[in-house]
Amino acid sequence: MRTAILILAIGTATWAQGMASGNAVAQASRPLPKGMKPPAVDYRDVAATAGLTGVNVSGAERGKQYIVEATGAGTAMFDFDNDGWQDLLFVNGSRLDGSGSPRHFLYRNQGGLTFEDATDRTGLKHTGWAQGVCAGDFDNDGWTDLLITNWGENTLWRNAKGRFSDETRQRGLWRGRTRWSTGCSFVDYDRDGDLDLFVVHYLDLDLKVTPKPGDKAQCQWKGLPVVCGPRGLPGETMSLYQNDGRGTFTDVSDKAGIAGPKQYYGFTALVSDFDNDGWPDIYVACDSTASLFYRNRRNGTFEETGVISGTALNEDGREQAGMGATAGDFDGDGLLDIFKTNFSDDTPTLYRNLGDGNFQDVTAQAGLGVNTKFLGWGAAFLDFDHDGRRDIFHVNGHVYPEVDSASIGEKFKQPRVLYWNRGDKQYHDLSAISGPAFGARHSSRGLAIGDLDNDGRVELAIVNMHDAPSLLKNAAAPAGSALLVEALTAHGRAAIGARITVTAAGKTQIDDVRSGGYHISQSDFRVHFGLGSAVEAQLAIRWPDGTAQVLGPVPAGHWITVQQGKGMTRRQPFRRNERKPIHENWALRRNVNG
Repeated sequence: MRTAILILAIGTATWAQGMASGNAVAQASRPLPKGMKPPAVDYRDVAATAGLTGVNVSGAERGKQYIVEATGAGTAMFDFDNDGWQDLLFVNGSRLDGSGSPRHFLYRNQGGLTFEDATDRTGLKHTGWAQGVCAGDFDNDGWTDLLITNWGENTLWRNAKGRFSDETRQRGLWRGRTRWSTGCSFVDYDRDGDLDLFVVHYLDLDLKVTPKPGDKAQCQWKGLPVVCGPRGLPGETMSLYQNDGRGTFTDVSDKAGIAGPKQYYGFTALVSDFDNDGWPDIYVACDSTASLFYRNRRNGTFEETGVISGTALNEDGREQAGMGATAGDFDGDGLLDIFKTNFSDDTPTLYRNLGDGNFQDVTAQAGLGVNTKFLGWGAAFLDFDHDGRRDIFHVNGHVYPEVDSASIGEKFKQPRVLYWNRGDKQYHDLSAISGPAFGARHSSRGLAIGDLDNDGRVELAIVNMHDAPSLLKNAAAPAGSALLVEALTAHGRAAIGARITVTAAGKTQIDDVRSGGYHISQSDFRVHFGLGSAVEAQLAIRWPDGTAQVLGPVPAGHWITVQQGKGMTRRQPFRRNERKPIHENWALRRNVNG
């Protein structure tokens, strides 16, 4: 299969060439049909007033020498202290000259969209050049743990009642050598009730033998001397670690069919049940090489079907420079589709799920070919207007600061993009009328989404290179209602891999509880559904072990918690600008062990 990929996918999409789709030409934005009006949307960046001030460190701000300085970092949105509010983690890289003292920033949510820096008191330390982050309770104690990927050794942080300890060595994840890891996901791939780990690797970077900007052909772009790579540098493969049920991991990459020739530049891991068989599959957005699709064979092994499934290349059969990836059912047919961001001079890619493990590139048909000047990173399906349809948001930013001084029509800092789902399998670019946060320019990377103030609306947390993060809040009230579903296993941890189905007013929506995705980042485990004018909904959950549960009707305008074996354990109306705790003894109410 990997040989087939190499034969079909000739190297046409590289950072050095910037030719990810043969210099794609942007299509004209299609006018809205007569009588169709876009919803009100007004995103504001409230990061500064929220207390999110930590600056991202990603090598030199100007004059970058190596590609590791250009890829940026991820972010995580999760509830580390089990108080009912989603917290934020921004991981940081380093500098090649060793200057400064880079650190991660873990912000505790105080409610009302205000945060305090809790990094030091939680024990979370900077242990290397961080790239991505994913969350999951690997020891089933009810407290969410973290994996931070690095250029170096990855770090597994065990959460012990709100304090973190580095347990990389004792949990079997210490490699004893430098390796560049990017995206990751906790996933129960064998459905034994314990979370395993999937880790993406980018390339084999040895600074002693890596050329400097301008040294070789792959170190130039549009006449500019730029950092080398990824083409011309040694590729990598992926890793899968199996949990033994006691929280110790074993590398099973070979026997599971994950490892292979080191010829890919992997970025983001996207895990979901794409063929609706109850078992998690894995998609990897790869830069400058064919992307990978691992279909779960339900016997502890995977088959890589990227080319066969239609997800490895674009509709022209070309490789792309994939960065971020997200999953959602954009056309309401009960199958999860894939959206991927790519390099500039290309469009993003929307793969429509046709069922039975097959996909079709419908980017042009869906109206997503209107932007080719942006270099995309973090991406998310979301329903910002609560009409029951998945919209698309993605952040952008160039990798070469040198573009600012060149007259080539591109900038290092770029605006964000919001596509509204029209409901007819087409999208409409609303970026120009989506509020001041969309006019602001940054060179952004990681993205996490979720309901930070528990008011039923989704916020957007963004990593900005060499700058403080952004936090986008929609100041325009959505026209419809919403439902926020938290699914917990019997142990009290997030039920990663659960399939949630919501039916309201004759419309059915699906989504999965997932770890990782977006762009090497982690979002809120709770799943958000817009319900339009519906006042209630029917709810069904297929748990990670394959058993099913049906509830309903449940009221709109609520955050509900469902625990396997117990049913609905709580029902919370959405709040407005509240800063007090959700309730006392929150952890005990969630059946957290210990």
